[in-house]
Amino acid sequence: MRTNMGTIDRGVRLVVAAALLYAAFGTAFAATGLLHWAAIAVAIVFTLTALVGTCPLYSILGIRTCRVA
Repeated sequence: MRTNMGTIDRGVRLVVAAALLYAAFGTAFAATGLLHWAAIAVAIVFTLTALVGTCPLYSILGIRTCRVA
């Protein structure tokens, strides 16, 4: 797989993932139910794509946020 995510994109994804995990576990907003599990799932996907540097949806849509790939 080729890297298609830039540094800023990856950092934003990690921050959003942390916020979603905080919402799922640290607040009553998404403490139970479908919203809880959806927040966890999105946080996991964002974290994995940020760590790997490749977003499958970006590949399908032809989007690249990195300068060198």
